[in-house]
Parts: sequence; C-alpha cells; structure tokens
Amino acid sequence: MEYYAQSFDTISELILRHSPSGFEHDVDELIARRFRELGVPFTIDAAGNLIGHIKGSGPGSIAITAHKDEIGATVTHVEDNGRLKIQNLGGSFPWVYGEGIVDILGDHQTISGVLCFGSRHVSHASPQFEFKDVAPLRWKDVWIETKLSREQLDHAGVRPGARMVVGKHRKQPYRLNDHIAGYTLDNKASLAILIELAARIHSPIPDVFLVATAKEEVGGIGVLHFVRHHSVDALVALEIAPIAPEYPILTGADPVLVVEDSYGIYDDPLNRELRKSAAAVGVSLQLAVLNGFGSDGSIAMKSGGVARAACLGFPTENTHGFEIAHLGALRNMTNILVALCDGNGISKLAVENVGQEGTKHG
Repeated sequence: MEYYAQSFDTISELILRHSPSGFEHDVDELIARRFRELGVPFTIDAAGNLIGHIKGSGPGSIAITAHKDEIGATVTHVEDNGRLKIQNLGGSFPWVYGEGIVDILGDHQTISGVLCFGSRHVSHASPQFEFKDVAPLRWKDVWIETKLSREQLDHAGVRPGARMVVGKHRKQPYRLNDHIAGYTLDNKASLAILIELAARIHSPIPDVFLVATAKEEVGGIGVLHFVRHHSVDALVALEIAPIAPEYPILTGADPVLVVEDSYGIYDDPLNRELRKSAAAVGVSLQLAVLNGFGSDGSIAMKSGGVARAACLGFPTENTHGFEIAHLGALRNMTNILVALCDGNGISKLAVENVGQEGTKHG
C-alpha cells in the first residue's frame, strides 16, 4: 500500500536521526522542515519542545504529543586506553543491544565504538563466566572500545555525560510485510503520526497544538514545561503499547487506548470522545491497563498541568528493543485524531470546563 510505503520512509528518516534525551536537535531539524513545508507555524520553547499550532474555528484546545527522545546510555568514565564506561539513559538494557557498533555523540564529533561484554571462552576465574547462564548482564559489566587515545576522544568532545546510541548503520528499519521493525519506534513512529496530522488537519474546531516533546524518557521534562506554559482543555499522548502476556493487547492494526498506567488513571470523558471518533472512522480500539508504563499524558495529568489526558498507542512487540509494529495501526491512530479535531468533542469538554469552573481554559 502506498501509505505504508510513505509511512515507512518517514519513520526511517526519523530513526536515522539520533535523538537521545537532551540531544534532540538533529530530529528537530527534520520535524521543523516538514512543518515549514506544510505551512504549520511552530516554535521551540526553552525546554526543547517543538510546538506546531493549527488555529481552530471554535472553542476548545487540544495538545497531541509525541516525544522526540530515544533511550540509550550515558558515558560515565573516559579511560586513558580509549575505553568508555557507561550507564543507562532511560529504560535501556545492554543485552537488548548486544555486542556491536554504537555511536557516541561528542561535543564536536560523533565517533563509533564497539559495545563489549568480554570473551566467552573463559573459566570460572573470569568475571564474564557468570553471564553465560547465572547472572543478568548489567551496564556496570559492559564497556565501549573506541581504540582511540584519550587525546583523540577529548578532541571529539567525548566526556562524562556524552550520549551513546545504537550505531546508525544498525538502526535502518526493516519492512516485514505490513509491519515495520527496528530500534526506536518508541517514539519515532509517533512523530511520523504528528507530521501526518500536520498535513491532514486543516480546519479543526479546537485549537490544535502538535507537540514534539523533549526528554520524556527521563521524567517527562518537556511535557511538564509545556503544560505549565500552555493551558489546554485536553492532551492526547501518542505512544507504543507493549505486547506481553499480562496485557490484553493483540498485534495488528487496532490501536490501543490506555485507560490506566503506573502514574494513574486517564480521563474517562476524553477517552469516550476518542472511542466515538474511532467508531466514526470505522476503527476498533483495544483497551488496556498497563503497569511499568507512563506517558506524556499521565505525567502531565498527575502533575496537575492538564485536567484531561489520554494515551493512544500502537501495539508493539519487543518494546525498548528491536521493536515491531503494524503500519496500519499508525494510519488508524491518525484517522481517529483527525476525526477528534474535526468533530466537536473537545469543544464540549471546553464548555463542560466553563460550567464546572466558571472560566474556560485554552
């Protein structure tokens, strides 16, 4: 299908732009270019959020968010022999990446190295022996070999705090029939939805803010700044939805509406509007309560920054790893959100706010 090919290409371009938490400028350039081409005005705030704004014709306001940052690791020590010690950045695990090429984003240059676990031809005398079948592999047990001198690393700007991500040549996603497979679909696939929404939402009823949020993987820093400075009636976070035996989530093209996660419950009236919008475009939604999960929506709602939040996700296998998702789920999420913005659901929520609080937010 032509849409699947277009979506795959957009996601691929986003994935190949490294954006570990706090170092997201490379993906900013792509989103900004797309928004500019589509005629959507945008700003970048002090927290690093890229905020597109589509003016509505009626009451109400909604923010649709997708975070820009990806997980990885942070350099903690630079040794004289060119070896780097690292720790996790966000919910990353070394065994997920495996031994192989990683990229280290220095202040002046990006360099490549090998994520190393040590040799396997060892006896009980070796620290690596226990990783065969006794103990889990942890970040403190691994290192990066750069085969560069300390002076060369200094010249590149590799220092404590430098970010490590999977090597770019390993990040090229793969097409599996109607699915896409690759690293950092969380949350580059949601950014692709945000870009498509910028192309398809022309005359919404509420004001629509399309927000590519910063530093979500390390505490929702971007969305907390956004809701502090923008009062909106509702916020919908776009996310992955983990496929696991403990959740009633099936792989395929049916998106997932998260009703509760580790941060608390989502807003029932807003969820009802999303379910109505889904029904209007002929899309079935899966409902799920998730543990060990949070989103821009639940973080913002728990902080009191927004009264109503929801989370709409695409079913994803191997979350925070080499992820697999159905391209049709991304299309269906887009259709639901276009219907929500073109309908009067958010306007009704805004009116409800007036009745309850005496003032309209937005």
